[in-house]
Amino acid sequence: MALKRLHCAEYLENRTFQTKAMFFRTSLKALLGIVVGASFWISPEHAAVAQGYCREELVARVDAIATRPKLTQAHIGILVEQQGQNIAERQVILERNTDKWFVPASTLKLLTTAAALQHLGPDFQIKTSVYATQQDNKTQLYVIGRGDPTFTDTDLENLVQQIVQQGIQHIDQLWGYDGYFPGQTVHPNWEWEDVLAGYGASANGLILNENALGVTLYPTEVGEPLRVEWPDPGQGQQWQIHNTSRTVESGESITADIGRDWSQPILHVFGNLTVDAGPDPFALAITQPGAHFIEQFKSGLTQAGIPVSQARLTPSWSNLDRSEVATVSSPPLSEWLSKINQDSNNLYAEALLKSIGRTLDSPDDTTQTGTELVQQILSDLGVDASSYQMVDGSGLSRHNLVTTHTLTDTLQAMAYDTHSDLYRRSLATADGSLNYRYRNAPVPIELQAKTGYVSNNESLAGYLQPSNHPALVFSIFLNNADLSATEMRTIIDEIVVNLAQLNDC
Repeated sequence: MALKRLHCAEYLENRTFQTKAMFFRTSLKALLGIVVGASFWISPEHAAVAQGYCREELVARVDAIATRPKLTQAHIGILVEQQGQNIAERQVILERNTDKWFVPASTLKLLTTAAALQHLGPDFQIKTSVYATQQDNKTQLYVIGRGDPTFTDTDLENLVQQIVQQGIQHIDQLWGYDGYFPGQTVHPNWEWEDVLAGYGASANGLILNENALGVTLYPTEVGEPLRVEWPDPGQGQQWQIHNTSRTVESGESITADIGRDWSQPILHVFGNLTVDAGPDPFALAITQPGAHFIEQFKSGLTQAGIPVSQARLTPSWSNLDRSEVATVSSPPLSEWLSKINQDSNNLYAEALLKSIGRTLDSPDDTTQTGTELVQQILSDLGVDASSYQMVDGSGLSRHNLVTTHTLTDTLQAMAYDTHSDLYRRSLATADGSLNYRYRNAPVPIELQAKTGYVSNNESLAGYLQPSNHPALVFSIFLNNADLSATEMRTIIDEIVVNLAQLNDC
């Protein structure tokens, strides 16, 4: 059974609730005491002084933050450089532990997306196709998915309607080919509770609604179990619910949580929700996403008046003569890059990495091949391949390791790349999705950055434009901290606010 835990805070904070797309906001108040609406905490020093600092004073102030007693056991890495097109222009402003390894969490997505723009291009699209064959007077349909993370119920209905227009009246066999990405579907380095949560859903060939199911908990009467609701009422009929949760008085702690079994549709609901609390949405990973896709496709065809005798996955691609009868293409990469760098969607990042790996002929494992190609691509941009170890595309694995140079070098290179504007627009901003963090800052924060969080590890990397200094490129890591996500984030934000007050003196 997996618990809903906050391993990817930026994913939960930056996304919006979409009923059909299964991108559900997890209740942060039940996790680690995080409040989405929290804004930057202004220290007395910031309140008193906001006129700016020369470099020496800035370094001293950041050192004072990094050496606080609460951070004695933590590891802090910082590299701040002046943005520049070459080494001579990239003047180091301050550095701390730049030769150490750090867990990047979702800031690793900066590498995946930079490499994808170089290798696949901003016009890259992913196609889902349906082919028809006739054999022994029987109609067979084959659907091949190529890992489109944007594919939703609307796209599935589009395929159904195209088949209706072909005049097909009965399907004897509906085959689904889910082997487009060779290798393990479930990442071996991800923690078990991550794999079963919505944010850890597997990236396979046949993806539907981000391979997740939404479920929402509601309070009832005090002392009574919470009410469980599904976006599609029919989904609830497929699940056995073990509900030990309780509705409690207003003011009591909120501990509502869910878990699921891997092999069976058993949902565990437990913990408390106060009687005056609003709906508490969760997302569950679909553990057999390819089979789920085919089941939903069969259902859609049946509802459209095309009965299907059999539907199942096939381990191999048929060599029979076939014609394409329906197809749906994803939007171009340029339109969903922000889903990775702003919303921090893990499935999108993993599908993109595997798409990079799939460009090689006959890869054994598209994830591993993808990471190897990313290193080659970024090496051409000037990023030292020995400065990081990459095992996935999203940063969810704690086996990913980087130095402060890894991300700053990537950001510096992309600042002058052909796709620079698109890359930067895909990042979160202080006046956009990061507004809740900087809205009370004592100075304007002109920031484009990628957030990162897994338990006890927080990071931020991006571009910062101080009011009185040339543009900066930075990476900040806070690892192994015995602090809540909110406390870690406040420390990093305090450093950023100091950087924003740098003067060119």
